[in-house]
Amino acid sequence: MLGLACLVVAGGIVWSLFGQRSDSSANANPGGAATASISTATRDVGPSGLSIPRFVSLKAEKVNVRSGPSSDHPVAWVFQRKGLPVEIVAEFENWRRVRDSEGEEGWILQSMLAGKRTAVVAPWRGQQLTPLYVDAAKASRIQAELAAGAMSEVASCDGKWCRISVGGYDGYVEQDMLWGVYPGETVN
Repeated sequence: MLGLACLVVAGGIVWSLFGQRSDSSANANPGGAATASISTATRDVGPSGLSIPRFVSLKAEKVNVRSGPSSDHPVAWVFQRKGLPVEIVAEFENWRRVRDSEGEEGWILQSMLAGKRTAVVAPWRGQQLTPLYVDAAKASRIQAELAAGAMSEVASCDGKWCRISVGGYDGYVEQDMLWGVYPGETVN
């Protein structure tokens, strides 16, 4: 499975950040990134009392993803990037079925997940850069250009724009350019 490699281009400086996932399975899906299309109004509540689906992030640098909801199931792959966003799509006892930005799904122990919101910048855009604006408006100054797959921390979203931090830069990106927040979702 390919890893997430990303860059931030600002003032002629290229920042490179690497996150990777290693597979122990030969069944990798080489397809493009999955895009979230669930509105916040259509989400259900899971056994935990929290909405499903929902985005969370990885709590540790290495997180085993299993083929089923127990330690008896084999490890399908290992995430190797703390803070990487994943979408919880199901719950079973202390296990969470998650989907990554490439659409792959597997089971992770709840204790390996954090409520901190992070996002991946437009993993579906290939080599196209995504502008990071100073203000939440296309007319504002662009302070950096973000490569597809750049991982960011989400400070807030108003349904159209998200304030993020990435590679030492803080600014605004159009919400539909992020995987890790739902279209129209408000994040405080």
